[in-house]
Amino acid sequence: MGQVNADASREVAGEPDAVFAALSDYAGTRPKLLTEHFSGYEVREGGQGAGTVVHWNLQATKKRSRECLLDVAQPAERTLVETDRNSSMVTTWTVVPAGTGRSRVNIHTTWQGAGGIGGFFEKTFAPSGLRKIYDGVLARIDEVV
Repeated sequence: MGQVNADASREVAGEPDAVFAALSDYAGTRPKLLTEHFSGYEVREGGQGAGTVVHWNLQATKKRSRECLLDVAQPAERTLVETDRNSSMVTTWTVVPAGTGRSRVNIHTTWQGAGGIGGFFEKTFAPSGLRKIYDGVLARIDEVV
């Protein structure tokens, strides 16, 4: 098994604190940011930042979906970490200033991939697929925030 990494980033309108507050709002704003790749969205505990437990199904491809049950932590200012109870997947969201009235949202996801030939294909293709999904989520921030 090898580690697989997927990254996405986008500059968005909004002050960093406002953008981070929106991303931290799992009960209200976050579901509005999700694309058609996400279904079964449900906040199971909390709903605002650290301490939240959220569930969704991620349809990565037509044939591949993953049920995610995520614990949310906030280890640093304007940083959210979502750790999946059902796998080794960890997603880190960071919001940094990008000029007056602008922010940069960075998403970094990592997980332990499969071994063998399947692992080779996962490591080769999964990051770009996940990046496309995240690009859709990031594009909605400008619409929603």
